[in-house]
Amino acid sequence: MLDTLEVVTTVVVGLMVGVEFSVAFIMNRILDALPEDSGQLGHAHGGRMLGAVMPFWYIGSLVLSAIWAIAGWHHHGSGLVVTAAGLLIVSVVMSMLLLVPINNRNKTWTPDNRPADWKQQLHRWGRYHYVRVAVLIAAFTLLVVALA
Repeated sequence: MLDTLEVVTTVVVGLMVGVEFSVAFIMNRILDALPEDSGQLGHAHGGRMLGAVMPFWYIGSLVLSAIWAIAGWHHHGSGLVVTAAGLLIVSVVMSMLLLVPINNRNKTWTPDNRPADWKQQLHRWGRYHYVRVAVLIAAFTLLVVALA
């Protein structure tokens, strides 16, 4: 049973890392290259879509990691899993304090109501997101190593 939990947790976290990596290094670049207001509208739509799904994915990943840490407390690699869970907590806190407030504003913007500094706000979100992706990659790496 513990083996299944380990694999499911690693896959769930790995998929989340893939989505967030894609947003950072692929989707944002595509959206930023679109003409006129299309990019801003795409960012707003993406913020609404992912903003509805990602909280469950982040919390679910954290819960699975915590269960793995508790269930496998006396097994090899438990310290790595605890550290990974700690990093997932950091990613959730970062999200709530830094990224979600910007996203909540962004997802309501249109070309008619966006603020003058909308590009700066999206760039700030992007910088925070790069750091969050690094934290998530570190957590995922620890989970993979703990499987060995």
